[in-house]
Amino acid sequence: MKTSRRVNVLEYLIREFVPIAKQLEAKGKKILYLNIGDPLRYDFKTPKYIRDALKDAVDKGYNYYSRARGIDELLEAIVEKERKVNNVPISPDRVVVTTGVSEAINFVIAALVEPGDKVLLPSPTYPLYANFTKFYDGQPVFYKLDEKNGWMPDLDDIRSKIDGKTKMLIIINPNNPTGGVYEKNILMGLLDLAAEHNLVIVSDEIYDRIIFEGEFYSTASLSKDTVVVGLNGFSKTYLMTGWRLGYVYVHDPTDSVGQEIYNAIVKMAMNRLCAPTPIQVAAAKALRGPQKHIANFILKLKERRDAVMKIIEGSGCLSAVKPKGAFYVFPKIECKGDWKDDKEFAYKLLIEEGVLIVPGSGFYAGDRNHFRSVILPPIEILEEAFEKIINFIEKYKVS
Repeated sequence: MKTSRRVNVLEYLIREFVPIAKQLEAKGKKILYLNIGDPLRYDFKTPKYIRDALKDAVDKGYNYYSRARGIDELLEAIVEKERKVNNVPISPDRVVVTTGVSEAINFVIAALVEPGDKVLLPSPTYPLYANFTKFYDGQPVFYKLDEKNGWMPDLDDIRSKIDGKTKMLIIINPNNPTGGVYEKNILMGLLDLAAEHNLVIVSDEIYDRIIFEGEFYSTASLSKDTVVVGLNGFSKTYLMTGWRLGYVYVHDPTDSVGQEIYNAIVKMAMNRLCAPTPIQVAAAKALRGPQKHIANFILKLKERRDAVMKIIEGSGCLSAVKPKGAFYVFPKIECKGDWKDDKEFAYKLLIEEGVLIVPGSGFYAGDRNHFRSVILPPIEILEEAFEKIINFIEKYKVS
């Protein structure tokens, strides 16, 4: 029996080396995990008031199916949050609760992409956008994020890649994997391009409250004539990764096709029934409860980012744009080495040094000289891991 062609296009390098790491660990080798953006794998915990809200929801009987688009309490809390935090004017009847942002990505691309449609994706990008575009027979078209300009989108490069088949422009801000936070003028330029060519913008803002410097602008808050489909969730800011809850909203300033897009997303949601009801109840409490943990979370992350940047800047073999948001760094290897490409580099590093990172090609980076590391572990673990990475590069570099 043959498996389907569509499944064979799916790639996810972020997890590909994990089975190898587990095998090495079982044999007694110490592994330093820098691959997955899960704060709860390190020294962060879900805030107690959110944990208590989930227990209370279960005990009070919120264990049934909800509506496909989500419970009223959560939809209203999401609208309040987006208005207050991101200045986005949406209503509950344009929001759908999803099982994580991953499901939201699937829903949006399924709802909008026909075979042959082109989807503009940043390079580097979060791989699920390319995966689902190919899964639904769309064509990923990658636009440049300019490393020399803080990983900002290159507007001229985007403009040159738009044609009659282009349907959608994806923005990931703050960016995964680079940590870039887009400037207001860049976002305005992206909105102008989308309006000129009648494109829908999909703006992934899951890291919207994890900002170290500068100001975050939600794409929808700046849009006057462009449809923006916003994606967000609870995994990162609210430390609820394993709870798997996100949301998607449709912001349509001119009230043109927003209802049609929203209805299509709801159809996708109906076909998976609903997101977990007790977790939705807890998520509403998360949004409306004390937010003190966020400042502490950002403070810790900033200290860890600064420690990593200090190591990189003094290494002589690595460089990196200082991330302004999210919890990743995307270093460039500044010398040639005895490895075929970034994937072989990551494999050899894991086998020899016990450090698990993600090769840049897993994010459709334009070259094979980058890798992604989280900045989530305590500073002593980050220092140990990056010392091993630097030693490995020095050992195998060639002139």
